[in-house]
Amino acid sequence: MVLRRLIGVVFAGALAFSAAAADIVVRMAPPRAVSERRPPRPGRDHVWVSGYHRWNGNAYAWTPGRWELPPRRHASWIAPRWTHHGGGWVFVDGRWR
Repeated sequence: MVLRRLIGVVFAGALAFSAAAADIVVRMAPPRAVSERRPPRPGRDHVWVSGYHRWNGNAYAWTPGRWELPPRRHASWIAPRWTHHGGGWVFVDGRWR
Protein backbone atom coordinates (compact mmCIF):
# COMPACT_ATOMS: atom_id res chain seq x y z
CA MET A 1 0.00 0.00 0.00
CA VAL A 2 2.79 2.43 0.90
CA LEU A 3 4.69 1.56 -2.28
CA ARG A 4 1.56 2.17 -4.37
CA ARG A 5 1.13 5.65 -2.80
CA LEU A 6 4.81 6.46 -3.32
CA ILE A 7 4.60 5.49 -6.98
CA GLY A 8 1.46 7.64 -7.34
CA VAL A 9 3.18 10.67 -5.77
CA VAL A 10 6.25 10.25 -7.98
CA PHE A 11 4.09 9.91 -11.09
CA ALA A 12 1.99 13.00 -10.19
CA GLY A 13 5.17 15.01 -9.57
CA ALA A 14 6.63 13.96 -12.91
CA LEU A 15 3.44 15.01 -14.71
CA ALA A 16 3.41 18.39 -12.97
CA PHE A 17 7.07 18.98 -13.82
CA SER A 18 6.65 18.03 -17.48
CA ALA A 19 3.61 20.30 -17.85
CA ALA A 20 5.48 23.22 -16.27
CA ALA A 21 8.56 22.61 -18.41
CA ALA A 22 6.62 22.54 -21.69
CA ASP A 23 7.34 25.59 -23.85
CA ILE A 24 4.66 27.08 -26.03
CA VAL A 25 6.13 28.42 -29.25
CA VAL A 26 4.19 31.31 -30.79
CA ARG A 27 4.89 31.97 -34.47
CA MET A 28 3.92 35.65 -34.28
CA ALA A 29 6.29 38.14 -32.60
CA PRO A 30 4.92 39.82 -29.48
CA PRO A 31 3.80 43.45 -29.79
CA ARG A 32 5.75 46.28 -28.18
CA ALA A 33 5.28 46.69 -24.45
CA VAL A 34 2.49 49.00 -23.33
CA SER A 35 3.64 52.21 -21.65
CA GLU A 36 2.15 52.05 -18.18
CA ARG A 37 1.54 54.75 -15.63
CA ARG A 38 2.59 53.47 -12.23
CA PRO A 39 0.21 54.14 -9.38
CA PRO A 40 1.76 55.47 -6.16
CA ARG A 41 4.00 53.00 -4.35
CA PRO A 42 2.03 51.47 -1.46
CA GLY A 43 5.13 51.15 0.73
CA ARG A 44 8.86 51.80 0.58
CA ASP A 45 9.69 48.08 0.31
CA HIS A 46 7.41 47.46 -2.69
CA VAL A 47 8.98 46.73 -6.10
CA TRP A 48 7.37 47.48 -9.47
CA VAL A 49 6.69 44.33 -11.50
CA SER A 50 6.25 45.47 -15.12
CA GLY A 51 3.36 44.38 -17.27
CA TYR A 52 3.87 41.97 -20.15
CA HIS A 53 2.12 40.37 -23.09
CA ARG A 54 0.97 36.81 -22.53
CA TRP A 55 -0.33 34.39 -25.15
CA ASN A 56 -3.93 33.33 -24.50
CA GLY A 57 -3.98 30.62 -27.18
CA ASN A 58 -5.26 32.88 -29.95
CA ALA A 59 -3.64 36.29 -29.49
CA TYR A 60 -1.42 38.33 -27.21
CA ALA A 61 -3.14 39.87 -24.19
CA TRP A 62 -1.64 42.52 -21.93
CA THR A 63 -1.14 41.72 -18.24
CA PRO A 64 -0.76 45.02 -16.36
CA GLY A 65 2.12 45.76 -14.01
CA ARG A 66 1.73 45.89 -10.25
CA TRP A 67 3.53 46.66 -7.02
CA GLU A 68 4.73 43.62 -5.05
CA LEU A 69 6.58 42.98 -1.84
CA PRO A 70 9.73 40.93 -2.46
CA PRO A 71 9.69 37.48 -0.84
CA ARG A 72 12.88 38.29 1.10
CA ARG A 73 15.28 41.18 1.72
CA HIS A 74 17.54 42.15 -1.19
CA ALA A 75 15.53 40.07 -3.68
CA SER A 76 15.46 41.50 -7.19
CA TRP A 77 12.80 41.01 -9.85
CA ILE A 78 13.80 39.47 -13.19
CA ALA A 79 11.15 40.64 -15.66
CA PRO A 80 9.34 38.17 -17.92
CA ARG A 81 10.38 38.24 -21.57
CA TRP A 82 9.81 36.68 -24.97
CA THR A 83 12.83 35.04 -26.59
CA HIS A 84 13.19 34.12 -30.24
CA HIS A 85 13.70 30.38 -30.41
CA GLY A 86 13.15 27.63 -32.97
CA GLY A 87 11.30 29.66 -35.57
CA GLY A 88 8.99 31.29 -33.04
CA TRP A 89 8.76 33.08 -29.72
CA VAL A 90 8.93 31.42 -26.30
CA PHE A 91 7.81 33.09 -23.07
CA VAL A 92 10.21 33.10 -20.11
CA ASP A 93 8.31 33.82 -16.93
CA GLY A 94 9.43 36.51 -14.48
CA ARG A 95 10.93 35.48 -11.16
CA TRP A 96 12.54 36.70 -7.99
CA ARG A 97 16.29 36.27 -7.65
